[in-house]
Amino acid sequence: MSPARATDLLDRLRAALEPVVAAAGLFLEDAAVAAAGRRKVVRVVVDLPDGPGGVDSDRLSDVSREISRVLDDVDLLEGAYTLEVSTPGTDRPLTQPRHFRRALGRLVRVRTSSGRDITGRLQEADDGGVVLDVEGRREGLGYGDIARARVEIELNRPETA
Repeated sequence: MSPARATDLLDRLRAALEPVVAAAGLFLEDAAVAAAGRRKVVRVVVDLPDGPGGVDSDRLSDVSREISRVLDDVDLLEGAYTLEVSTPGTDRPLTQPRHFRRALGRLVRVRTSSGRDITGRLQEADDGGVVLDVEGRREGLGYGDIARARVEIELNRPETA
């Protein structure tokens, strides 16, 4: 498939899926189509639109059924395909204000644009930047100061977090 055709397919796929995902109260994070032998794999990543919390398995199952129905109805893909619907997971890089708001209360590791590494609990996130609690000290960072950020996995997360 040519790059232009692939881009057109992804644009049409997103246009078909966004209303379905939004109707389920979710946000369409990503959609991709990949070849897997003779079949295609359609990977759809959904998330909550904003704020902390998670997508439970019932909600994920419901939106998966609706996505499958829409894909069958609009007939965008030729031949057989496998549908995979998931959430971003904890290893997703935090790249947008919405991602940071979704991680409120979580421990995050940030690499600043000056090369400094900071690990702290995410206290606030708005359209301008974030505030971390770093060992009891508040540290504010604008998004332009953040080169990379990820949620740190905590096996024994404090109850107050």
